[in-house]
Amino acid sequence: MEKSQVKKDKYYVPLIWGLSIAIPIVVAILLYMPKLTINGLNLKFLPALNASINFSVSILLILGVYFIKNKNLKLHKACMLTSLILSSVFLVSYVIYHASVSETKFGGEGFIRYIYYFFLITHILLAIFVVPLALFSIYRGINSQIVLHKKIVKYTFPIWLYVSVTGVIVYLMISPYYA
Repeated sequence: MEKSQVKKDKYYVPLIWGLSIAIPIVVAILLYMPKLTINGLNLKFLPALNASINFSVSILLILGVYFIKNKNLKLHKACMLTSLILSSVFLVSYVIYHASVSETKFGGEGFIRYIYYFFLITHILLAIFVVPLALFSIYRGINSQIVLHKKIVKYTFPIWLYVSVTGVIVYLMISPYYA
């Protein structure tokens, strides 16, 4: 590894780990704080927006893999960076909604309840791991560290795709119970 890359890694690797630890902690704190009051602002559209963002990220991730397999680096990079940007917008929107609106309880009964909670719990747990995986994948790709990029994306892609797809599934399952 060249000297300039080692210097970048000394700065960016700890930054990525710091963000990867801080983001879930900050999200958890914000979600369990007293609800914020945003006078006159109706945020009920945010869950549908968030599901749309997750759906878009799913499509972009699949397209990104398609483009790299067809050696179209420019479109691959565009899809992956757009996925990261949209995922960041999702995170902000998710926090704003859940910090401002009372929790919606899933009303399904029987076996469907187990399915819902399976998707919800695995979605939340894996979303925590997507942060460092996505950030390291993009960082390694942007810096042309292709060997390291390929090593991490074989984990990043399926987990990130699962999180984005299950985000849509969870929304579709709980949406009939929104007030």
